[in-house]
Amino acid sequence: MNKPLNWKKAWAKLSAHRAKLRFCLRTTVAGLLAFAIAQLTSIPLNGLWVVLTAVVVSQMSVGGSLRATLEYIIGTVGGAVYAGIIGLLLPHATPIALGGILALTIAPLALAAAFNPSFRVAPFSAVLVLLISGQLGEGPVESAIYRTFEVALGGAIAVVVSLLVFPERAHGLGVDAAARILGQLADALPKLLAGFTENLDNDEIRRIQDGIGGAVADFHALAGEAKRERLVSVVTEPDPAVLSRILLRLRHDLVMVGRAANRPLPDVIARRLRPLLTRLAADASDFLRKSGTALVQHRSPPTLVVVEAALETYTAEIVLLRKEGVTHPLSNDEAERLFALGFVLEQIHQDFADLRRSLEEYAAAHG
Repeated sequence: MNKPLNWKKAWAKLSAHRAKLRFCLRTTVAGLLAFAIAQLTSIPLNGLWVVLTAVVVSQMSVGGSLRATLEYIIGTVGGAVYAGIIGLLLPHATPIALGGILALTIAPLALAAAFNPSFRVAPFSAVLVLLISGQLGEGPVESAIYRTFEVALGGAIAVVVSLLVFPERAHGLGVDAAARILGQLADALPKLLAGFTENLDNDEIRRIQDGIGGAVADFHALAGEAKRERLVSVVTEPDPAVLSRILLRLRHDLVMVGRAANRPLPDVIARRLRPLLTRLAADASDFLRKSGTALVQHRSPPTLVVVEAALETYTAEIVLLRKEGVTHPLSNDEAERLFALGFVLEQIHQDFADLRRSLEEYAAAHG
């Protein structure tokens, strides 16, 4: 009776890593296909550059493979052409001369790579052109032409495999990543707002903030890859850059909350605000979690009615505290933190509204 249950657990674990397993399969297929084509066309060194390129530029998504292929080809062409010209113009029959040529070739290409990441492989390509061409009986120019052809072939193989073998689109990966970020925001917001009424663990807060920041940066990269996928896709999807900007603003909102909540407000104010902030945090977290679920399931996002009601109640209490003169004895620092809290809550409300509009576009795109 336990066997079906065990199979379900195993399948659930495998499904959680489905994208990684597909990437493993695509990379393997790309490498083997490149090797087979190299054997059929008698490319030197068993198609070393073709296979290396097909493996190196294979990425988790179609958009990632397109980006990596373009950058790899740019770097290879730049490095190979430059090395071919230098090798043709300057003699390098002795080891000392070859060392000087290498220095003259590597230095400017490394500088170009420092300014433009697309040229990261240019120094590597130039070294191979200069050092391998003699071993294969090729001239520098001939070697540069062959290496450029091999890299272009390997990149084409990687892109074709990414499109045909269990294709994983950056758009789909981005949707899952955005939903996870919304879940992280939902978990973090109550903990941060609690800092206005009780002491917090600063190390834990820093860990939470860093985790959200890294996740948002990863989603921004996926959004860039999804944009490139439009070149090879006939399906119109919402621009993920919009959602990326909204998530970044929400991350900044939580940073502002964390800075303002570095220590509790005075007890007389904390007692009045604690239940209101607890309710507001719970309602906002619920909105974020439901938004993540709606995004993954292509459904309309939740409304903001509950969050807006909690925010109005909090604002009314702040007005009442001021009328009663409770806020008058506050120090400048305490008054600034209370003002910052009200400001960031309004900003969160605006960002929630923008998030809801973005999710409506995702839902509409799927009917």
